[in-house]
Amino acid sequence: MQFQWYPGHMTKAKRQMQEDMKLIDLVIELVDARIPLSSRNPDIDELGRNKARLILLNKSDLADEAAGRAWAEYFKAKGCFVVALDARSKTGMKQVTAVVMEACREKIERDRKRGIVNRPVRAMVVGIPNVGKSTFINSYAGKACAKTGNKPGVTKGKQWIRLNKNVELLDTSGILWPKFEDQSVGLKLALIGAIKDEILNIDELSLELIKVLTEFYPGVLNARYGTDGQPIDEAAKPAEILGQIAANRKCMARGDELDYSKAAALLIDEFRSGRLGRITLERPKE
Repeated sequence: MQFQWYPGHMTKAKRQMQEDMKLIDLVIELVDARIPLSSRNPDIDELGRNKARLILLNKSDLADEAAGRAWAEYFKAKGCFVVALDARSKTGMKQVTAVVMEACREKIERDRKRGIVNRPVRAMVVGIPNVGKSTFINSYAGKACAKTGNKPGVTKGKQWIRLNKNVELLDTSGILWPKFEDQSVGLKLALIGAIKDEILNIDELSLELIKVLTEFYPGVLNARYGTDGQPIDEAAKPAEILGQIAANRKCMARGDELDYSKAAALLIDEFRSGRLGRITLERPKE
């Protein structure tokens, strides 16, 4: 599959972010815990190079726990603070303020020495579309102060949000890069729903997911879709496995033919919702 996608509003958002960096002390970057590297915007490292950094591994409830620990160590080794959370259920949210204050400890100390007290930390919240940025802000603030949605590109404008006397958040639009140098990055983003399904071939996407699952999570497909009489043969080709899923789940088209597209949509949906279990699609390189 080839991925080329860069809506015009994202170019504008990047320029705006460059200006907003002058106003803030800390960059809070949300990534999807299932693909922590592929769900980052490479521009953020350059734009925020002189700022304190906090990486939030969001949707961690859907990710492999062991892989999540490895990713936390990976980002800490790069000088970032890290919190694993699930913004929807608010799991892990209580840690965020303490880590924000720790990340900005030097800034707070500098202010104190200059006689400046009680100036709130100003943080910019960034992340590519659909990593749960607005849901995080709403959970953190305790009220619906940022528009949320389950499709990429819902957040369009800029908002300052006063959380408490210690922290102010600047929300930004999610941005993606203009092209995927590594097509596997585009594939992983498509699998988690960060690219609109309308421009994707879901049948092809499901075959790529089957390849990943049979390699890194053997037994998952059979546990979910196999039956006593018809187990899933995970050694088969991806298209054959998709056919087995279609047969076992009775995804049928007219004329009693297998409906591969229906089975593909089912598989992608059950992966995204966590019904296949806690799955991480990439590991940090040593």
